[in-house]
Amino acid sequence: MIKRLSLASRLALLFAGCTAVVSLLAGVLFSQASEKHFIELDQQLLDSKLMALRSALQGADTPALFAQRQAALVGELSHQPDLSVRINAADGQRWFDSSPRIPANLPTAPGLHSLQSDGTRYRTYNAPLNPTQSGSAQLILILDITHHQHFLQSMQHLIWLTVGLSALATALLGAWAARSALRPLRRMTEVAAGIRAHSLTQRLPQEQMPAELEELTLAFNAMFSRLDDAFQRLSAFSADIAHELRTPLSNLLTQTQVILTQPRPLEDYREALHSNLEELQWMAQLVNDMLYLAKADHGLLNPRREPLALADEVDALLEFFAPLAEDAQVNLLRDGRARTAGDRSMLRRAFSNLLDNAVRFTPPGGEVRVRISENAQGVKLSVENTGTGIPQGLLPKLFDRFYRADPARHEGSSEHAGLGLAITQSIVQAHGGRIFCESQPGWTRFVIELPKGV
Repeated sequence: MIKRLSLASRLALLFAGCTAVVSLLAGVLFSQASEKHFIELDQQLLDSKLMALRSALQGADTPALFAQRQAALVGELSHQPDLSVRINAADGQRWFDSSPRIPANLPTAPGLHSLQSDGTRYRTYNAPLNPTQSGSAQLILILDITHHQHFLQSMQHLIWLTVGLSALATALLGAWAARSALRPLRRMTEVAAGIRAHSLTQRLPQEQMPAELEELTLAFNAMFSRLDDAFQRLSAFSADIAHELRTPLSNLLTQTQVILTQPRPLEDYREALHSNLEELQWMAQLVNDMLYLAKADHGLLNPRREPLALADEVDALLEFFAPLAEDAQVNLLRDGRARTAGDRSMLRRAFSNLLDNAVRFTPPGGEVRVRISENAQGVKLSVENTGTGIPQGLLPKLFDRFYRADPARHEGSSEHAGLGLAITQSIVQAHGGRIFCESQPGWTRFVIELPKGV
């Protein structure tokens, strides 16, 4: 299996490739510009030599007259060793070759040309000896430009060397820069790899991160905070389960051991079994509640959507709680009407939990009032009762599992385990609503807001 390149290696190769391409383009452009410059210099040189040769051969329109001026031509050419001249008559007869090394076949078209012969580069320039005379002899100036080519070849070698060295240097510097820039990512990797159950409080140093990684750092720290909170809640949850089950299990064991220490009348066995049955029923209810909350945590509560008249549902529950309220000398009232869509059994369970708490914590002579209203956003149901208010600092904790606002907590109570409000919140959230508590000295109100539905 081919090993994947690291991000630093990819960046280094990218830098090297970009530098190589840019250097190569710059070298090619410089080479072309140099060659064009040499052509311009050669053109200027040949133009000046053409004028000098025309001046030296002025009037040499026949071979005889040319022979008289040949000495002047040779003298002129002696000043430019790399320049050769060929003169042809109008009929093609060759009058003069200044060097035996002149190539046999030269371009005949007027103007500047380039030519290579026997490994030597030439620049040729064709022009009439007398431009004002038709049928004039033709001058062909041949300039040896081998030294130009040597320079261009040396420059091309230098360009390739520069491209290679630049790519290598950029790759090394790019690798170093990439590793330096990616150091915060390695730090994040180290922190994430070092996270354990006992080190969930560790956070990434946000002030040391570059701007590009600031959002990622915030996301990581937020994730660690959620994990820490979830782990703390899970630990507390496990401790609370053990706390709640310890007393009933201890009662069951103790009572059973006492009954079995000696033979007893049948009625004593029956009474012990009834007592054990109560404890077992409470434990079974606790387990069922825990399973219900576990399903809610995993999004497995799927309430049915059926049209409900909230006033009718609340009236049915108030009728059920009427005997308990009468014994506690508490008045039960309901105001308002509204309709919504939801699961009847689940919502009744939520409302029942709120009414049960309200009746239990309302002093004799007080009242529990259920208010129902609706608006364009949805429906609102509040359960409020008179009595001692709940301190503001405790309101955020009311919906935690196993939480009891009363500090005098009764271990293993067979009536209330502190899960009612947590279950109520799960039911409301499964219906797309929310629940919150308001309290002041003298009254407490739990408010449920639900979508309007139908």
